[in-house]
Amino acid sequence: MKDFLLPDFTKKDIHFYVILLSAPVLLTIYRYHGYPGTTNLNIDFGIPSDQVHTIFQFLFFFFLTFVIPALYVLLVMKKNLFDFGFGKGDLKNGLKLLLLVPVLIIPAIYFAAKMPDIRIEYPLAKSLLTDQTNLFVYEVAYVIFYYFAWEFFFRGFILFGLKDRFGTVNAILIQTISSCLIHIGKPEGEIMGSILIGIIFGIIAVRTRSFWYVFLMHASIGVFLDLFIIYGK
Repeated sequence: MKDFLLPDFTKKDIHFYVILLSAPVLLTIYRYHGYPGTTNLNIDFGIPSDQVHTIFQFLFFFFLTFVIPALYVLLVMKKNLFDFGFGKGDLKNGLKLLLLVPVLIIPAIYFAAKMPDIRIEYPLAKSLLTDQTNLFVYEVAYVIFYYFAWEFFFRGFILFGLKDRFGTVNAILIQTISSCLIHIGKPEGEIMGSILIGIIFGIIAVRTRSFWYVFLMHASIGVFLDLFIIYGK
């Protein structure tokens, strides 16, 4: 009966199965318990409530997609985080690729920030449009707790965790599918763009053997998009 139900199950591959299931499980928890409005925070932090809720969203995402996977790698798999793209990798080529930020990414984001559907979506905390008192703290939290965790999870934990078992191309596609689905509800152009970006960032992460370079690229997209919308006319 077991062979009929799970003919390809291999116990030694259990970690690969856990990595595969981590995306739907953790991202579903995030969607229903981490988004603003899903948790009632009645604590007065002295800053606009939407900024409090959004920063909590970043922290919750960080716990789910960095802390839990990292602990699984270290304590259960008993591997080093450097096996999952945590090292500097190919520093020379990685730094060259970062030149795309001022040359290509920032100009593209400048024009994207003028699109009506993008302006409706961002910044996530709308009070920043009129009150920038805590903008620096907000953006730092955005970068550290959201974008860092995002890139570790998709281009680190999933990509490097699966590529030796399923092949590099398949691993890139798996993490692209997962990262695309979490965009559901965002503007259509952003969702479609996430597919292309997922593939490109996956290739870069594999080529450089690190997720740090795509983390810096991705974070620059989010931060500059906010700044262009907030301060743009």
